[in-house]
Amino acid sequence: MRHRIPWIVAIAMVLPLLLTACGGSSGSAEEASGPATVELIEGTDLSRITLTAKAVERLDIQTAAVEKSGAGKVIPYSAVLYSPNGETWAYVSSEPMTFLRHAIVVDRIDGNKAYLAKGPAAGAKVATVGVAELYGAESGLGQ
Repeated sequence: MRHRIPWIVAIAMVLPLLLTACGGSSGSAEEASGPATVELIEGTDLSRITLTAKAVERLDIQTAAVEKSGAGKVIPYSAVLYSPNGETWAYVSSEPMTFLRHAIVVDRIDGNKAYLAKGPAAGAKVATVGVAELYGAESGLGQ
């Protein structure tokens, strides 16, 4: 799994190019404020990321519900984000177009499913497509 970390970081570094190079400017207020608003959560090192509708469309952001499995939980493996220092995270969406990075503990990987020992509550929505771009927006890459 360690070999995936450089790819995730590389993809995250491309985020600004994807967000600015896709299509022309419509001149709308939404576009003028940028594709994402990143708001630091006081008392943490986490940020709430709110995307514009156009950014969600361009990045094809998709989510899936966390499923209960015995004593643990299951998410699509595509929702798992490995930080550069090896921590595991998932982006949880509690409201449309808004995401917050949530620490997870992966118990095991089986095919395209990640079985969690610790993670968001069952039923919570996690990002499954656009995860690296969310990390790039949160990290401030390209700003």
